[in-house]
Amino acid sequence: MQRITTFHKAGVITDPPADIIALPHDLRHLRRKVLHLSNGDMVMLDLKEPVLFADGDRLMLEDGSNVQITAASEKLFEIRARDTLHLIELAWHLGNRHLSAQIEEGRILILRDHVIRQMLQGLGATVMDVEEPFQPARGAYHAHGSHGHGHDGGHGHDHDHHSHD
Repeated sequence: MQRITTFHKAGVITDPPADIIALPHDLRHLRRKVLHLSNGDMVMLDLKEPVLFADGDRLMLEDGSNVQITAASEKLFEIRARDTLHLIELAWHLGNRHLSAQIEEGRILILRDHVIRQMLQGLGATVMDVEEPFQPARGAYHAHGSHGHGHDGGHGHDHDHHSHD
């Protein structure tokens, strides 16, 4: 089994990859793991530090070839607002709940959660089911070594002792 000990961010390598690895967003935070390529082969990722990989990043194999990380399609909510100010307000409410979100100019994408859907609709948002790759913003909580376990990103504070309002 080939090992991977180095990688390059998306756009550095322009040659076609030898293969791809499609992973959802919560499985792209990696350090040491056996990965299954689309052709059925397996490779051992063995990095010194955990890395939050993005769509298009390249993993370098021992033989000099590379494989591309691809963001797998996921079941998401597409959130649309009345206007820009409303979109900012909706983003604030999502951030206040520590939800991973992909924020774009005209919409926000989040993982499906029907309680959150009701809240957003109550705030006047249009919420639609979509399936597409998810690349949430890399928040401050991930910068502190979180492995993405649990809803709170592992930031470890007690909500009973302070208010977000």
